[in-house]
Parts: sequence; structure tokens; C-alpha cells
Amino acid sequence: MAGRINDEDVKAVRDAVPIDAVVSEYLQLRNAGGGNLKGLCPFHDEKSPSFQVSPSKGLFHCFGCQEGGDTITFVMKVDHLTFSESVERLAAQAGITLRYEEGGYNPAHQRGERIRLVEAHKVAADYYVEQLAVSPEADTGRKFLAERGFDQSAAEHFSVGYSPQGWDHLTRFLRGKGFTDKEILLSGLAQEGRRGPIDRFRGRLMWPIRDIGGEVVGFGARKLYESDNGPKYLNTPDTAIYKKSQVLYGIDLAKKDIAKSSRAVVVEGYTDVMACHLAGVTTAIATCGTAFGGDHIKILRRLLMDNGSARVIFTFDGDAAGQKAALRAFEDDQKFAAETYIAIAPDNMDPCELRLAKGDQAVADLAEPRTPLFEFALRQIVVRYDLDTPAGRASALDEAAPTMLQAWTMGGLSGHTGRTGAYDELFDLLDTAGCTSVVATDC
Repeated sequence: MAGRINDEDVKAVRDAVPIDAVVSEYLQLRNAGGGNLKGLCPFHDEKSPSFQVSPSKGLFHCFGCQEGGDTITFVMKVDHLTFSESVERLAAQAGITLRYEEGGYNPAHQRGERIRLVEAHKVAADYYVEQLAVSPEADTGRKFLAERGFDQSAAEHFSVGYSPQGWDHLTRFLRGKGFTDKEILLSGLAQEGRRGPIDRFRGRLMWPIRDIGGEVVGFGARKLYESDNGPKYLNTPDTAIYKKSQVLYGIDLAKKDIAKSSRAVVVEGYTDVMACHLAGVTTAIATCGTAFGGDHIKILRRLLMDNGSARVIFTFDGDAAGQKAALRAFEDDQKFAAETYIAIAPDNMDPCELRLAKGDQAVADLAEPRTPLFEFALRQIVVRYDLDTPAGRASALDEAAPTMLQAWTMGGLSGHTGRTGAYDELFDLLDTAGCTSVVATDC
């Protein structure tokens, strides 16, 4: 059992790490007057900021949900850590060596589980990066990146790595660093084999997935060899530190620019995030093997601060799967206070393909909002019906009415001006039906 952290060291950690610096890793803070800062509370959903931070006192308080405390308490609550784990994380950031009572300090046994799993991922990420840089076997991975326009410096910037093809290269490496088989298995970096743990990722390009605080919590792995019978992309399974529905790839790199510009660009893959950032679109992020959903929106809202100029641009592919993903995103659209748009590249290219074919400027142009997401959703309804027939028009209206009502209640429809495409057609049909507004009861 872990020893108790020395009280003087706990105080030293509190004093050494400014609370506003820690909180700013998770949400955007703005001046609230009187030396205080404010932002959207990370502990409950709200549309106007009631969460305040006092840097001079080292405290935070939410006037909405009444959560409050110091820097350690904030880290405990926002990352679901124990007291000791929170102190250990902050101490590591501040370069403070902690002393433990009740038997002294043994780091291999006294650190909390979450801290150990994060440490295992950091060691693994460094290992994979080194393999990509120097291993002859990793030449396949280097060629894969080069063919997509990514040189060594790009790989290093995003900490892309390579997992060797052997059964237990990483497992043996982690054991040599003091990690137990139990920790290696709990981390998701290995799985049970016939004779003990074996590496989960073998012969793949590795993208480290970081939480909003910058800690590596999982990996996305891309297949490179035909002999690999696994899926094209393999992600870390859900663990104590990784939930795929609660992470966004690239959020650690993009968060400051998202907060500064009040804009986020949502793409579909790891290489798309890389292409966007290298093209100057540094607000690009992606989900990790799951649909964009409510938990992802919560992360973005805290950075966007729900101000009136905030925009979220989705760059889904124009194929059937991309259209389906866009419509899924529209289902959650009302959870945003931001304006939402969709951008589809020519010939249905993704940002990575677009950068290769037409250069950085084409990617930057793609990220400029053009089509409101609600209009895209309406257009997908229209194309399924024959609007030249009464039955087709009636069916289109029947299916489109909930979508138009949702757009109306979100402020997406602002009268009859500036309407194009599917929106025009449907509004004309409503006019023909004698409806004076999309919320009229006779529609």
C-alpha cells in the first residue's frame, strides 16, 4: 500500500503549480474582473460561464454546480484521480520529488494505478518513435508516411511511431523499465497470450492519442502488411485511462488555437489531422474510431466558450459513409452553441489526399465554412424524393419537418434571405402548403 505523501511536499506542490495554468489545459478562461478568470464549467453542462478561478488564492468555484477547491481538487475531479495520484501528477510537472511516510518511497509500488498506466504509455510512445526512426524493419512505415507527404520532421512533430512485428518486443521492453505484467495488461498495450502477455500492436504505424492535458492515454495503429489479419485501424481498448468516446486526436496540439480563434475543424483520421496542421489549419482534430458524439461536444464547448462567433466545421468525405457521419453529427447539433458547417473536398478527397493533390492552400480553403450542417442534412433528404410529384413533395416535407424545426429552434433559419439549394426547395414547398413558418401547427 502506498505511503502517505509528506504534508510539506503537498503544500510545495500547491504553491508551485498555478491553478489557472492547470485549468487552462482543459477549458478557455477569460477575464472576469477583480483578478479572477471565468469559463464554462467542466463538471456540468452550461451555456454561460459560471466557473471562476482565483489565481491569487489558488482556488476555483462554480456558481452553477457548487464544485470548488484548490489545484489538487480540480485535477482529482476533472481526471477522476485519487488525491495521491493528483499530487503525483502535479509534482511531476513541477519537478518536485515527493517524500512518502509509513515506510519510505518506492515508486514502482507506491504510485497510483492511473499514474502507472500513463507512465507505461509514455514509455511505449517513446519506444515506438525510436523504432520508426532507426529500425530497418520500420522502413515500410517510413515509406507509407512519405507517400502521403509526411517527412521525418512531420512524424516527429506528431510523435508517430512503429510497433515491431514480433510477439512481445514492447512487453519485454516495459518489463525492463519496471512495469509488471498486470500493469502492462491493464494498460491495453498487451493482451493475454498462450504463454503470457503479448504485444497488442505488431507491425503497425502508431499514433499516440493524448488527452486534453497532453498525457498519452492510448494509441491508434494502422496496418502495414498484407499478412496482418487485423482491421485496417486498431485502437487501444477502453481502459482506466482511455475511453474512445471521450478523446479527440490532436486536441493537445489544437486546443490553444481552438480557444483563440473560436473555431474547430473536425476531420476523420490521424493523417487528416496531420495534413491540416501542416497546411496551417491548426485547429483540426479527429475522433478515434468512433462517431462524433456528445462527449466530444463537451470537450469542444469548454474551449469554444459558446460565444456567438464560434464555428465547428466538419470535413467528412462525400461518400455514403461520410454523409452518414455528417447526419449523425447533425443529430447532436443542438448541443452546440456554435455554428456548424460541413465542407467536402472536390472528388470526395480527404484532407490528406487533397494536400497531396493540390497543396496546402487547398486544405486551408477547405476548412473555410461554406455549407451549414442543417442545409446539408436537408439536401440529403431532398435527393431521395421526386419533387415533381405531389407524393414526393409530401414525403419530403414529412421527413424534413423535424430537421427544419430543429434548425429553426437553433437559430439556423433566419427568414427567406440567403437560402439556396435544398433549403430553397423545401421552403417553397412549405409556402405552397400555406405555412407561414416552419413551426406552424398546420405543417
